Order: sequence, then C-alpha cells, then structure tokens
Amino acid sequence: MKHSKQYTESAKLIDRAALYDPEEAIELAKKVSKAKFDETIEAHIRTGCDGRHAEQQIRGAVVLPHGTGKSVRVLVFAKGNKVDEAQAAGADYVGGEELIPKIQNEGWFEFDVVVATPDMMGVVGRLGRVLGPKGLMPNPKAGTVTMDVAQAIADIKAGKIEYRLDKTNIIHVPIGKASFTAEQLNDNFQTLMDAIVKAKPSSLKGAYIKSLSIAPTMGPGVKVNPAKFA
Repeated sequence: MKHSKQYTESAKLIDRAALYDPEEAIELAKKVSKAKFDETIEAHIRTGCDGRHAEQQIRGAVVLPHGTGKSVRVLVFAKGNKVDEAQAAGADYVGGEELIPKIQNEGWFEFDVVVATPDMMGVVGRLGRVLGPKGLMPNPKAGTVTMDVAQAIADIKAGKIEYRLDKTNIIHVPIGKASFTAEQLNDNFQTLMDAIVKAKPSSLKGAYIKSLSIAPTMGPGVKVNPAKFA
C-alpha cells in the first residue's frame, strides 16, 4: 500500500524497532497526527486468545475518565415507563417494534450504540443479522442489556467504550482525540488496559498481550512495550 507523503514524513519520527513506554507512545502518536481534522487516537491490542473458544472471547466495556471526544447517539429499545426514563436520561431515540422495518428495510442507522431492556431482546433479536455485523447488538457483558437504562445512557454519554476481539483476535478501541492532552490520553489508556488485563481468560496458555500499538486515524502506529501489561 502506497502511503501519502505526510504519512511517510510522520513515520520517520518513529523508531519502528523500538518498544516505547505508553507515555512516550502517546506523545509520538499526537506528534504524528497531521490530518486537517481532529484525529481519533486508537489502541490496537493483539492478544494470544483464540476467539473460536467461547471462554476466550473477550468482551466488555469501560468508562474512559476523559471520554472519547465524540458525541454518541444512543438508541434505546424499551416499553412502558422505561420509555420515559430513557428519554429523561438523554437517549437520542427510543422505541420498540415500530423501529424494526425502519432499520431492516430502510437502512436507518442514525445511532452509535443500542441499549435494550431484557424484555425487549425478543424484538431486538430479529435485527441480529443487521446489527450484529456492525457491532451494534446489545449485550449484557457490555452493559447494554439492562433495566437501568438511565445509568447505561449516562455511562455511554460519559465515554463508555466497548472492547471485543475481532476475527484475528485483536482489540481495536479509541482512547480519545489528538486534541486531548497527553495526560488525558494516558489516563484513558491506563483505564482501558486495566480492564483488559482483568478480563484475561483463566484458560489462556502463553502470552496474553502479544503486541500493542497506539496510532492516530491517519498516521503510523507506535509500538508499546507489552511487558508492562503482562
């Protein structure tokens, strides 16, 4: 893949053979963020897990202390008094059965996170084929299937992110924006890594975190020393 001149110039600032401390890696990721927009800074964590085994399927959520820098649109599936509760808590959209054709047939996806009360999962389950591939299916492990919709919405709006293995056993998550201070990004990164380290499957043999990098949306990755999180 041919990289832009800007990317190539940025890459010269990074020693590709080095494993940096998280603080240094974050400073470098901010430095190589040269796009005209406020880039997202992401963490990419390659694990030793095998996602084909259910007990090694890492999935969870954590509230980043400084948020993600992105405003998140929340859709809530609820009924009865939970509809009013969700609206009062700041949900962007609240509904039930009537939303199914809108999402399924009209391709409406004006939302970033879906929350559902347990009694609505029968309805939401019918959207599994469209929500699942987009990573939007509510899940109890991520705290998005709950009767406490107000708390779920508050957490999401405050900067709650979900982490999960992709098909290659890598976790990709945002830790903030390039405009954040290095301290804010570092706080967010440490909070994320604490949660991921705690989520280590007990059945895993060998290295848990094989490699780790921090990168802006359009820039090169900076390798972080994974030994700190062993």
